[in-house]
Amino acid sequence: MPTVVSIAKNCDRQLWTAEEFLDWLQPGVHADLIDGEKFMHSPVNLRHARLLNFLDHLLRNYLERFKLGELFREVVAVRLSSRNVFLPDLAFFTNEQVPRLTPTHAPFAPTLVVEALSPYSDERDTGPKFAAYEEHGVQEYWILDPETLAHRFYRREGELLVEFAVGEPVIRAHTIPGFWLRREWLNPEALPEVARCGAEILGTAGTTSGA
Repeated sequence: MPTVVSIAKNCDRQLWTAEEFLDWLQPGVHADLIDGEKFMHSPVNLRHARLLNFLDHLLRNYLERFKLGELFREVVAVRLSSRNVFLPDLAFFTNEQVPRLTPTHAPFAPTLVVEALSPYSDERDTGPKFAAYEEHGVQEYWILDPETLAHRFYRREGELLVEFAVGEPVIRAHTIPGFWLRREWLNPEALPEVARCGAEILGTAGTTSGA
């Protein structure tokens, strides 16, 4: 049973453990456990969905071509601590990590996480979830903003996630050898063809990906 904490007179809060949350979580249910509190994912708008569709296909095709690991989209629960379990929009696990996945969840942080902001999630994605990803070993964290296009990219430097590629037209992944993308591709109102972008990436990736 979740722990009940009183935060004011006649106002109680339930704090869940990771194990309680994972037992409650069912296929098709999208929610996060953040510092012991359960937050349901709200339906996203088309800008959000289209941007994630594009990046999902682009990344997945590249990873499969070079057999670099596995990519999951909001279907794998990531247990970071006793009170934090997230379902990232996109989560990349390397070949070394994949054998450690359990049948029900990931008991460790992905190498790369992508979260697309929404009006209901922006404070969590840029606040407590950012801090938890940083604390528990995520190596690269991309925060995409489908509305303002103010996309931000972070990579691990020591204990911290530090922003990189600020204002740069090309973003080069630090955890996926040879993968890069153009910032202009990340506009949900003018998404290019995945096949064309993939071909452009592959034109420069062969010597860095072991192909």
